[in-house]
Amino acid sequence: MTPVTPLAGPAHAASPVSPHLRPLGRDHSTVESVTLLGLLALGQVAFVAWLWAERDSEFFSAFELFEDAVVASTAAGALLGVLGVYVVLRRLVFLSAALSQIAGLGSMVALYLTSVTAGSVWALGPQAGALVATALLVLVIASERGRSTRLPRDSVLGLAYLIGAAGVLVVGAKVPGESQEIITSTLFGSAVAVLPADRDSLVQVAVVLLGLHAWWWRGFVAVSVDPEGARVRGLPTILLDVALWASLAVAVSATSRVLGALPTFAYSVLPAMVALRLAPNIALALVLAGALGAFGAFFGYYLAFVFELPVGATQAGLCATLVLLVETLRPVLAGLRGLLGRRISAERSSP
Repeated sequence: MTPVTPLAGPAHAASPVSPHLRPLGRDHSTVESVTLLGLLALGQVAFVAWLWAERDSEFFSAFELFEDAVVASTAAGALLGVLGVYVVLRRLVFLSAALSQIAGLGSMVALYLTSVTAGSVWALGPQAGALVATALLVLVIASERGRSTRLPRDSVLGLAYLIGAAGVLVVGAKVPGESQEIITSTLFGSAVAVLPADRDSLVQVAVVLLGLHAWWWRGFVAVSVDPEGARVRGLPTILLDVALWASLAVAVSATSRVLGALPTFAYSVLPAMVALRLAPNIALALVLAGALGAFGAFFGYYLAFVFELPVGATQAGLCATLVLLVETLRPVLAGLRGLLGRRISAERSSP
């Protein structure tokens, strides 16, 4: 009997979902993928060698001053890089942007309530406000799955994004004190001023969620790639979906509160885009996305320190540069492969 692939025909529901399904970048060859992965591995080795060579530089001499910020950014990059694979696989890239903005609004509302209701039961911390806001948005999105609504999901996410972005500016103007500084740090990140308590909480969230995803990754991949097949196989799809959505909400709310909306959105999308372009299977893409997210966070902070640039924007820009670099090299490698193939054919045909 001819085996049926998990995504082929109506009989796919009875077939197991393979964790080795090719990711979104199906249009590139194995040669190009291996070549780019090799170049990326060489880059990582060069990065480690550079770290060793620069251990006595000004950056590492003053490392204790911003150690909390670097550790928090690196943990967030690794966590959101892994979660971003599911975001990109489900083609819900705008979800991360909406969650980031809503988390910022939740933090700002919590600060405002704290200022006007100090000591009351309504006084929430910024991190709790961000978590509540993202959880509400996740519940709205999850409740719309499988039923028709007046607004498509993309429209709901766009509405949430605009409400969050506008709400941060409006509510932030009412927060006593240096409201402009609060708005800037919420939108673009304030990694320079990360407190030890925020660092510890973000690292703890990253460790717990990465452990959960290392344990349940096959189930998360199943409900993301082939939800109908996962349901037929008897997997707890509702539980897996809830756990996946909840982990994303917790990660985005915690990261947005500490680092800002811009780096949070960048970490949850850009490393995954690169990983899914290069990795031959989703399992490797998860590992690669986490490594790229951590790299972008750490090295982005270094570049911001050396060139005196905004930290969050520099980290996001570095992650975007990785995407552009991969997309630029792929056509070049394809052209070289075609040129080499034509040359070999010409040599074989010549007498």
